[in-house]
Amino acid sequence: MQARVIPFVKASACGNDFLLIESSVIDSLAAEGVPADVAALARRLCDRHEGVGADGVEWIYPHRTADVEIRLTNADGSEAEISGNGTRCVAAYVCEKQGKEKITIQTGAGLKTCMLIQRSEGEFEFEAEMGEAVVGRQLAVKLGGGEVRGIPVSMGNPHYVVLVPEFSQHWQSEAAEIQRSPSFPHGVNVEWVAIDGKHDVRVRVFERGVGETQSSGTGSCASAVAAMSAGKAESPVRVHTPGGLQTVRKEGGLVFLRGSAHLVCRGEFFLT
Repeated sequence: MQARVIPFVKASACGNDFLLIESSVIDSLAAEGVPADVAALARRLCDRHEGVGADGVEWIYPHRTADVEIRLTNADGSEAEISGNGTRCVAAYVCEKQGKEKITIQTGAGLKTCMLIQRSEGEFEFEAEMGEAVVGRQLAVKLGGGEVRGIPVSMGNPHYVVLVPEFSQHWQSEAAEIQRSPSFPHGVNVEWVAIDGKHDVRVRVFERGVGETQSSGTGSCASAVAAMSAGKAESPVRVHTPGGLQTVRKEGGLVFLRGSAHLVCRGEFFLT
């Protein structure tokens, strides 16, 4: 009997990597009597030792008015409203297939439009309209070793941004503790932000359902907006992460995110 396979394309945006899979794959499995448990599939696919390895899976569906609709499953099988970097990876995929320069993508956080700035073979740069940021009042969260104060920001998904003079040695464990706080019953993405100037910040990211990541698109937006709301930065803000540089600017009430994405490879995952 021929092995069942899941075709995928792997893409990366500033070190945030995703598997892009067409929804027709799920339909084909269902037609063969294989249950379409996308959470379990995502955990297997994203495993960096037994699977392909990724921060999440972007499932790509047809849409009546947008170019595509996407649904994001994190590496742990949980669902997320949106990933800015994942959305940009999908834009690169659509651009490669269709040659379009303006790509509309329906996400769990609404419709996003990605405009191609430049490309070179499998390397792309887009600016995406990310919608409005909702900035909350400073919130104190109790940790085992004390208390931390941060700024809640929604980019269609929840963020908690902590402005710091420098990253602590244990920022990952502190971020994980913040995520478990009853202040965030639905979980939260945590960003630590060090201000280097009015237009430059350094960011470390700890995402829901993944853990530490090399960067985050919505996290970059939340970090820049929080720094601006605190009077520490001005638009445009260059966000420096271990995975690379993204630029966030505000125009009126809208937030725009500019950054790169590249298509890494395509392949087949064997279902056994």
